[in-house]
This record gives sequence, C-alpha cells and structure tokens, in this order.
Amino acid sequence: MYDYDLLVIGTGPGGQKAAIAAAKLDRRVAVVERPDMLGGVCLNTGTIPSKTLREAILYLTGVDQREIYGQSYRVKDEITIADLTRRTSHVVSRENDVVRSQLTRNRVTIIPGMARFLSPHEVEVDDGQRLRKASAENIVIATGTRPARPDSVAFDDRTIIDSDGIIHLEKVPRSLVVAGAGVIGIEYASMFAALGTKVTVVERRDRMLEFCDEEVVEALKYHLRDLAVTFRFGETVGKVEAREQGAIALLHSGKKIPADTVLYSAGRQGMTDGLDLPAAGLEADKRGRIAVNDFYQTRAEHIYAVGDVIGFPALAATSMEQGRIAAHHAFGEEEPHIPDTPQPIGIYSIPEISFIGQTEDQLTEACVPFEVGVSRYRELARGQIVGDSYGVLKLLVSPESRKLLGVHVFGTHATELVHIGQAVMGCGGTVDYLVDAVFNYPTLSEAYKVAALDATNKMRQVNRLSG
Repeated sequence: MYDYDLLVIGTGPGGQKAAIAAAKLDRRVAVVERPDMLGGVCLNTGTIPSKTLREAILYLTGVDQREIYGQSYRVKDEITIADLTRRTSHVVSRENDVVRSQLTRNRVTIIPGMARFLSPHEVEVDDGQRLRKASAENIVIATGTRPARPDSVAFDDRTIIDSDGIIHLEKVPRSLVVAGAGVIGIEYASMFAALGTKVTVVERRDRMLEFCDEEVVEALKYHLRDLAVTFRFGETVGKVEAREQGAIALLHSGKKIPADTVLYSAGRQGMTDGLDLPAAGLEADKRGRIAVNDFYQTRAEHIYAVGDVIGFPALAATSMEQGRIAAHHAFGEEEPHIPDTPQPIGIYSIPEISFIGQTEDQLTEACVPFEVGVSRYRELARGQIVGDSYGVLKLLVSPESRKLLGVHVFGTHATELVHIGQAVMGCGGTVDYLVDAVFNYPTLSEAYKVAALDATNKMRQVNRLSG
C-alpha cells in the first residue's frame, strides 16, 4: 500500500496542475517543494517576477506613452530598484497565497523539503532538519530549471549575474551587457533599455529569436536600437572580469565592453541533479532534461515528467497542460486529448511579440503556398489612442483552404491578441470568418479584420488574373 496515489515533485505550473487534476479525480495527492519556493521558479524567480518587473517599468518610465506626451515623459524621474521590487514582492506574495490556497482547498498534502528517489516508487524528503520517506503509485517530476552557469564565468550575484539574480540588484545599472539574445536575454535587455540603461547585447549567432517571424524580429531590433541598445551578433563573451566599479566583458574577437553589470543568459539547466534518477531507473541528458512520450511518461511508465525539465517549449502555459494530461493518463480516467493545434508563444519584450503556427520561412522551405495579410496599428483608431504606431499583425493564409497557417503579432497586447487567431485555428475556421466578423470599435482586435481583408483582396486579385 502506497502513501499516496500521486506524488508530485515541484509546484511550478506543471506540478500544480498535475496535483490538482489528480485531486479532482479523488486521488490521494502530495507535492514536495522547498519551503521558500511554493509555486516554483515560475512564481518566485522567473515568469511572475520578471513580467511584474516589466509592468512596473512600463508604468514608471511611461515609455509606451511617449508618442503622445513627448520623449521626455516619465511618471518618476529617479526610478530605484525599491520602486520596481515593491510591486514584484506584492504580486509574488499574493500569488503564493493563491497557490497554497488552491492546493490545500483540494486536499493536496504539501511536504516541505528536497526530494530524491530511493526506489522507483519511493522518495526521501530532506527539509533541512529531518528526513522522511513517502511512497506513491505514480510520480510526476516537475522540478523545472535553473539558469545555466558556465564554469568560465565567475558569477558574484552582484556585478556578474544570471537571470535569477537580476531581481536582486541593489540599483539600476547605468550600463548592462547581456550575453545571449534568447527570450530571457532580450526581455531583460528591453526592460533595462526602457529604464535608460545603456545596453549591449552579445549573441554568437547571426540573428536573434530565430524561431520567430523575421520581419517581426527586425521590427523589434529597430525599436530596441531606438532605445539605444547595441547589438553584437556573431560575437561570444569569452570571459568577464569583475572590477571595483563594474566589469569588463572580453569577447573572443578581442573587443572589450565595460559595464556596471553583466547579465549572462546562457540557457537553462534542468534541476534533476539532486533527484538521484538512477535509483528510479531514469537518467537525464547533459542539460538535465528528461525524455518523455506523448503522454509525458518517462522510461518508467508510472513516473511522468512535465514542464521545463523536459525541454522545449518550456513555457508556463504549456507546462500546465502537460501536468493535466499526465495526471489524467496516470489514472486512466479518460483518454487524454493531445492538442494538435499549435500552441502560442509569447515574448514579453518591450514591445511584446506573440505568434502561433508557422512562419513565412518555414512555409517557404516546405513549399507550402500562402498569402500574407497585414494590419498596422497606426491604421487603427485604437492604435492612435494607446500611442502605438509601430505595432503590426500579420496573418498567413492558405489560398486553397483559406485557413490560417500562422498569426504573428508585434506591439501592445500582442500576447493577448494572438488568442483570437488561436481560437480560429483551433476551430478550423477560415480567413472568411475574420472578414465577416464584427469587432468592437475602437479596439486592437480590429486588426484581424483589416489583415483578413488585406489577405482576401490579394487572393482575389491572383484569382482574377489567373482566371
């Protein structure tokens, strides 16, 4: 007899939803989490603090209102770290209460401490004072990731930091070098550029955010350069030397870049090294990731893994769905529905990027014909009202089926707007639905109708000339 029907290691988005889904099925459920990390990395050091920080920066700098009120417009002249962290601490505290309430309300036992496997069905939990054992019929690993720290970089969590350390800065740096132009690097680069920090982004590849639409990425680069961000593509930070008044980033090309702070954004590492996976018959790759099947089962069929610890797409939103599917599959309550509709990607840079489906490059490479429909925020009354003249929404449409192949949004509320396209794609709708739909006026959602009309007009012209 096991202590629990399901034991979840980690309480990030994937772990939370797995635990609650199993509890809703009247199973005995427990979660293991470090005492100060309820909600996981997402709530305490990752998604929630960084997005709250972004919101505070948008408000205090007034950067998104400057087209209306002038380039010198700011809500507060001298913005301090205390101004930024006040809002972050408030939101994290409230969300922590929400997570704890949801778990306890669903009768999920919270076991504080660090877990490691003793056998395929049993773990040992160390809370720093004592050890306890817990066994379960099924186990879900949802331990998440931590920032990767190369041995060549001497992190001091003050001058040379990773993405977890950036929310603990003592002051807003006057200059910042960001090593790595991935999602996290670009998000923080744009935030600090908005604060007035002189930002230099160093990226070993020739372009950034390669999985995004190239035109959208170019628009973001233009906007960031307007905020005085410098890009060094095809370059690598070989070494960082801390100094009393800051640091110097030494590039492999020989360049030296001085800065108050260096943010090293070199990807993330799965937090599996303390789990003793071999005791459960499992192993992780060199990035700490665990391999799973379509139902998130590991090599041991009763052990599942969800969230960032299994790798791409490593998003809070997708992790939640993975946790739910894993819990349902574990107990065979119903055949889990594996969504075949693409899932949206959101990048919380300033401005935002969000998309779903395929890019122009992917469709072209696959020899799939498509038409492009574009709407620019400056053509919309709501765009003028909110002071966004640079935003754009792009639809990629199949000329044969008239279905949406991709939706790409850049600008204010991009991460919200993309869900209209997601709904149309998920229901098998066509561009004609968007042409015929009536949207509230004035709204940014109206961009869908403008882009749909643009695409259908182009397809009509092709048909007329081909006729």
